[in-house]
This record gives sequence, C-alpha cells and structure tokens, in this order.
Amino acid sequence: MAVSGPFKHELANRRVRGLVCGQWLFDTTDAEFVWEHPYYPVFYVPLEALRSGPGELSLTKRDEEKGFWLGTLKISDKIFEVAGFDKGPLRGQVKFPVGSLDSWYAEDEKQLGPHPKDPYKRIECLASSRNVCVKIDGVEIAHSNNSVFLHETGLRTRYYISPTSVFDWRWLIPSDTSTFCPYKGQAAYYHIKMGDKEIKDAVWYYTYPTAESAPVQNRLCFYNEKVEVYVDGLREE
Repeated sequence: MAVSGPFKHELANRRVRGLVCGQWLFDTTDAEFVWEHPYYPVFYVPLEALRSGPGELSLTKRDEEKGFWLGTLKISDKIFEVAGFDKGPLRGQVKFPVGSLDSWYAEDEKQLGPHPKDPYKRIECLASSRNVCVKIDGVEIAHSNNSVFLHETGLRTRYYISPTSVFDWRWLIPSDTSTFCPYKGQAAYYHIKMGDKEIKDAVWYYTYPTAESAPVQNRLCFYNEKVEVYVDGLREE
C-alpha cells in the first residue's frame, strides 16, 4: 500500500464511528473507502479523529522514505495494532485490522461483516417461477417453481427456495456456522446428510436479512459448488 497505493479510494461521505469496550474510539465524517484490492472496500479513519478520542496511540515503527508508520492503540484493557500514512494518496489516514473493533457504525446503522458495503455494488431480489431443482449424486432433494433469484454485482446468481421445497428435512442437519454479509445480513447454515454422505454447510439462510435482501428471509440457498443445481433443466456450473 505504501509503495503502490490503493486500487481506489474516495471519501465515504457519511458519519463513521467505532465502538470498543463500550467507548466511541472515533467519530468522524472524514473517513475514506479504500479498496486495497478490486473486490471490496474497507474504512480508513483520519489520524486526527483518533487523537481526539479516548484511545492511547503509540508509534512502534516509522518508515520516512515510504511514508508509513506502525503503532499500537490502547483503550481500556484492549490493545491492537494500527497502521497509518504520512505520504501519498492515503496521507493522514489510519487502517485498523479487520475485526479489531467491537462495532462499526455508518451514520446510525451498525455495519455487519468485516467490511462496509461497496457503494458501487447492489443487491436485486427477483421472484421467479422458473424451475429450480437440487440434486445430490443424481438424487433430487428439493424442487421449486416459486423461488427468489438474488443478483449481486460481480457475483453469480443465487437461488433461494421455500423450506417446503425440500422433500425430506431429515437430510438437513443444523450447523453451528454463522456468517455476516454487509449486503445480505446474518446467515445460518445446514449440513446435508444422506446415508453415509455428509456435505458440510451446504445450505444457508438469512433469519436476519438486510432491507435489500428481505425477500429471501428464511428461504434456503444451496451451494452450487457443493451440490447439483438445475435451472429449467440446465445444470449450473
């Protein structure tokens, strides 16, 4: 990042706050979206916003030539590493490790997942009567003509079917896995077990979706990569 710079960056144009140990570590309207790679952005926070907050910042290394520094930030009994820039396009901005804060807020909305929403990506949920069929080793386990197709910029289409489309719920075993997506919400999972064959976390569903993905709430989505999914008789790659 210090040598080549980010893939892209721009002002986030929203109030960004970070909560750690019950305290607001920073509160700023000058945070930036920084794409360290082409896939999604992370928040960078102005150094001045940290200096005016309750955290204690200590520098551990500075590279004058490349224009970056490393340090630690202490608040209550928590200490984590941060990095900042003195030169280049990210001058004056500080990066936090993913997951170092207890919560991020954009305006008054708590952010889910390890990164903020990309402002150039969108979610579109479309009801569809097209035939969706799920098979494992050629055995049909679910069938739907009343699905929701979820289109997400840059990603493959996912097919969300009603729980009543599954032929035998004894095949679905609740998983302890839980994930967060900033675009879609909090997901829970099922394993699939048929006879001696078990496929881990092969199905997911959103009990707590975001507003954009509300139409798929509690519907099931089968991993195209782990099972056989057919749409109108054609198998998805």
